[in-house]
Amino acid sequence: MHIPDGFLSPATYLPATAVAAGLIILALKRTELDADRIAGIAAISAFSFVAMLFAIPMPGGTSVHLGGVGLMAVLFGPWTAFGALSLVLLVQALLFGEGGVTAYGVHVIAIAFAGTLSAYGIYHFLKRVSESIALFAAGWMGLVVPAVIVAAVLGIQPLIAHDAWGKPLFFPFGLEVTLPSIVIPHLIAGVAEGAVTVMMVRFVKRYFKGVFYAA
Repeated sequence: MHIPDGFLSPATYLPATAVAAGLIILALKRTELDADRIAGIAAISAFSFVAMLFAIPMPGGTSVHLGGVGLMAVLFGPWTAFGALSLVLLVQALLFGEGGVTAYGVHVIAIAFAGTLSAYGIYHFLKRVSESIALFAAGWMGLVVPAVIVAAVLGIQPLIAHDAWGKPLFFPFGLEVTLPSIVIPHLIAGVAEGAVTVMMVRFVKRYFKGVFYAA
């Protein structure tokens, strides 16, 4: 799901970086870290970091991996999860080449913000029905929503940046290619992400109740 450098036009990544910076500043203002929860946040962030590094190649030149987005949103709340995931994405981009530096803003918006917000929202909408269903949906949404956004951003690059003859200057494939090649594998991988989210949240709530976000 991570976009390398050179795939996005400046008309895309410059405003995305500005929006991401604004969201990070807002998250810093709205996040209150409890010393008792820092170790838990660090542990789950490390899980998310490792999960994102194990990408499985898919037909069509893309790849899929778990992300722990829904897990973090449910355990720590949306703004804390957003801040932690933004840091995970930054370290991956700077030290591991997992996603380009120029694509960092898009990743923050798609994975850390939209993924976290959608996962947190669907969890609270469905938990009155069934907590297990709500947790599964949070994990699924936390993976699928970012995939849809990343696919859309890549797919509109030929429309945003092309030469006088219409030849794309950056990513060359349109939405008819990016949406099925990126979203469909993540629809399936979301099942695994949902199952992992259910198991991990139940484990944390049982043995490490102090780190759970109770709101």
